Amino acid sequence: MKNEQQRILVMSHAHPDFSLGGGEIAAYNLFKAYRTDPNVEEAWFLGRVDRNRGHTGAISLRRPNEYLWEQAVHDWHNMTAAHQESLTTWFADLIRALKPTIVHTHHYAHLGLEYLRVIKQVDPSIKIYMTLHEFMAICSNNGQMMKTGSFKLCNRESLDDCQRCFPQKTVEDFWLRKHRFQKYFALVDGFVSPSNFLRERYIQWGIEPSKIVVIENGQAPEEPLPPRVLAGRESRNRFGFFGQINPFKGVDVILKALAAMSPVERRKIVFEIHGANLEYQTAEFRESVEALCAPLIKQGVLQWAGPYQPHELRARMANVDWVVIPSIWWENSPMVIQEAFVAGKPVICSDIGGMAEKVQNGVNGLHVAAGSILAWQNTLLRVAREPQLWEKLNGGIKPPLSYADCANEHFKYFGEFQ
Repeated sequence: MKNEQQRILVMSHAHPDFSLGGGEIAAYNLFKAYRTDPNVEEAWFLGRVDRNRGHTGAISLRRPNEYLWEQAVHDWHNMTAAHQESLTTWFADLIRALKPTIVHTHHYAHLGLEYLRVIKQVDPSIKIYMTLHEFMAICSNNGQMMKTGSFKLCNRESLDDCQRCFPQKTVEDFWLRKHRFQKYFALVDGFVSPSNFLRERYIQWGIEPSKIVVIENGQAPEEPLPPRVLAGRESRNRFGFFGQINPFKGVDVILKALAAMSPVERRKIVFEIHGANLEYQTAEFRESVEALCAPLIKQGVLQWAGPYQPHELRARMANVDWVVIPSIWWENSPMVIQEAFVAGKPVICSDIGGMAEKVQNGVNGLHVAAGSILAWQNTLLRVAREPQLWEKLNGGIKPPLSYADCANEHFKYFGEFQ
């Protein structure tokens, strides 16, 4: 593989010009790293887009080497593409025109599964590698691996449990769904998982261990930020949440922990929320968050900073001491963990899933019992009054994998299949 230049098409369920989720940003950054790698003759990026004009199936040029695909999913349970004709026309024509030797795809949500078959039909010699960013193939509940109607985590795959979550479906429906996914996944030459936690889940589901490897998402090779300058007797008491705001991310857990503190305790803490998409959540969740926020903002303990662009993240992290990830679902490999480590910020996270794997408790961050208001309350107060703890954990941070090193790790893996 090292001696043979490759032509690589990177695919994602969204283009980061239009969507700023972790999966599409990771895919796009890897595409840029491929473009400058000596192993690569040519690289392209194809991201799905919704232009609010219906799902036309059209593929258009965004900028040189970057394409947008107006595709969608018609049946989320079976991950069926909405615009079937586009698969065998525009998409197939693109594959014929680009002549990739490798298609590195980062999702199938919003795209459907059928494009995997079309790639092999156009040219069976094209190698397909898929990075799995979530558990959607395993769980029909948006890949959350949580029970519908509650926030109870699923610890294993079970057709009977799936049917109880979706009583309108039969056990046979879920059996057919699993085998549909596995049929299309059989066309994939190799899988990449950003965490060992996710890898193990997919092995239990049915992917051969030899076909899935762990490669962490790459990050910009920047120097850590200097520690925040403290004023007077100020402590390391500024915490920041960065990311999407929805019922699974645990923002409400933090707000309840702050509300449970006494007024004297709250004066020791400043918590910043840098997040987006609250307006798209259910009215019940939105109103609950707004009601919790109002008195905390008035008291000065909470600052609602709002959404941000990727290029603004580093400047925003400069104003906090700790990055907080209170998710109540498993997560896979939240990009904000690596982004925090690049910035030199210790991470306080829930003690489950990919979060607990990426953050070493007592080394470069702390684990907190997921969903526990009392545990979060105690942890925030503890670190605010122990300045030596920040120094210790800051010293335990190691630079994450760079974009270039991430691309090189992928080439090593691709070479195993030549």
